[in-house]
Amino acid sequence: MADSSFDIVSKIDRQEVDNALNQTVKEIGHRFDFKGTGASISWSGQENIEIKANSEERAEAALDVFKEKVVKRGLSLKILDAGEPKLSGKEYRMLVSLKEGIDQENAKKISKLIRDEGPKGIKAQIQGEELRVSSKKKDDLQDVISLLKGKDLDIALQFVNYR
Repeated sequence: MADSSFDIVSKIDRQEVDNALNQTVKEIGHRFDFKGTGASISWSGQENIEIKANSEERAEAALDVFKEKVVKRGLSLKILDAGEPKLSGKEYRMLVSLKEGIDQENAKKISKLIRDEGPKGIKAQIQGEELRVSSKKKDDLQDVISLLKGKDLDIALQFVNYR
């Protein structure tokens, strides 16, 4: 019998992020506490979101609204990497970058975790920005998924290509 396997990836649904961004723009435009603060949020290239406001607190508040919308759209907050608000002229700017893909360091950490705490006979191989986990028993693969969901890793994981 052939091995069963699945891939561990860290991908971002850009459409959902865009929807969350648009909802945030609407809410910032309507809320009383944002009136006259010059608060705005927009894409800055493909991988970054820029938040602008006339005070550090309003920039942080705009980020909180965005985080709330991201969670409501079913995305993990682990995809966001927010910088500190920096004064630029008369306004504060904050850059929020999106984290996608599993870097080598995290891939090795996950692979080691599977080897140390997972069932025996599980193989985990790093393939670029994803991991392929394989085993003879499908139940062992389910155990690995449960194990990884239970751990607090600093990246958002999805489990795909289960076969």
